Amino acid sequence: MTFEDLDLDPQILAAVSDMSLQKATTIQQQTIPAMLDGRDVLASAPTGTGKTLGFLLPAIQHLLDYPRRKAGPGRVLILTPTRELAMQVAEQARLATAHTKLTTIDITGGVKYDVHAEQLKGNIDIVIATPGRLMEYITYKVFDTQAIEVLILDEADRMLDMGFIKDMETISDATSERSQTALFSATLEGSGLLRFADKVMQDPVQIEVEPPRRERAKILQILHFCDDAAHKYQLLRHYLLNEEIERCVVFVKTRERLYALAEQLQSDEIKASYLRGEMAQDKRNQAMQAFREGEVNILIATDVAARGLDVPEISHVFNYDMPRTPDVYVHRIGRTARAGRKGMAVNLVEAHDMGALAKAERYTEEPIKRRVIDGLRPTHRVAAPPAKKKKPKTAEAKKAAKKKAKGRAKKLAKKAKK
Repeated sequence: MTFEDLDLDPQILAAVSDMSLQKATTIQQQTIPAMLDGRDVLASAPTGTGKTLGFLLPAIQHLLDYPRRKAGPGRVLILTPTRELAMQVAEQARLATAHTKLTTIDITGGVKYDVHAEQLKGNIDIVIATPGRLMEYITYKVFDTQAIEVLILDEADRMLDMGFIKDMETISDATSERSQTALFSATLEGSGLLRFADKVMQDPVQIEVEPPRRERAKILQILHFCDDAAHKYQLLRHYLLNEEIERCVVFVKTRERLYALAEQLQSDEIKASYLRGEMAQDKRNQAMQAFREGEVNILIATDVAARGLDVPEISHVFNYDMPRTPDVYVHRIGRTARAGRKGMAVNLVEAHDMGALAKAERYTEEPIKRRVIDGLRPTHRVAAPPAKKKKPKTAEAKKAAKKKAKGRAKKLAKKAKK
């Protein structure tokens, strides 16, 4: 299905054409018509499936279908969990509205309060914000919540994980005059997410999209078993010095691990920038600019960058530390193989990572290819994954098992008599 088939305004189609996009992705084919019909949408889609345009394009169409008569406050509000994702979505919004007079601003931490306060006084159509920062402007009545017509919550599961539930509920209540709500999440699992969705949405269309197998196949997933931390570093170093890497992201689990790895690479004269939580905005911008413009081709990151980091030329992702949960694994490796390219995800696995590895393989329903490098082969025996804990049986289950055992015993007794 092409974008022309989706009944979008010629101004939007011109912008999409400028982005060299022709065919709509699966998530776009399903969410755009539902949102154009004015329905609330509850959608699940993995990273890299085009969900951002899936909600942006119908929101822009709404603004064009119902133009305002005079300048005023924002009409579409998009909430994201991190400032990086907010900036990425804002960039996409500006590209998608390039042939219109619609305006977009992003409100995130790290920018002086007065700067955003001044912007909010002007004529705005689309506001993209992180919940915590937006709450400041709502509290001081700088942001007009009653003007919001469409509320979109991007990566709602991540916002809930980060403890934004109260802010999200407050923002939802404050924008009660809206006509439409769309909620996007990596999965539609979890009672907390579904309870929240039930509270803020009216009879939503539920959409769940898995990436096509051909898209997943573009990411070559491999793993190396590591004897210890020193062996792990040598494997990473080998790849960084010998592999043809356009740009890569190296994921670690804590800021302490990030600093330690950055120092190790620096001592080997391997240039890298880094990205972590609670980082000054100017330093974040510098790190991302250096990475985007190719001044450095290695970015070390904690999971703050696992979502919302959209650089098409990332050829490799390294899981220097395996993530704690399999959905984060999928988000991490989804940073590569974007915009039709192929990519590689390299997992460096120590004995204590075997549980996380097993979870990732079960979640993706595909085994990760084992690899070795001559001269860097592991010498230790590969650890077995921890045994899966059996859930304790309920009283009903125990009763059923007992009944089944009695039935078996009766059958055996009958056979013995015969």
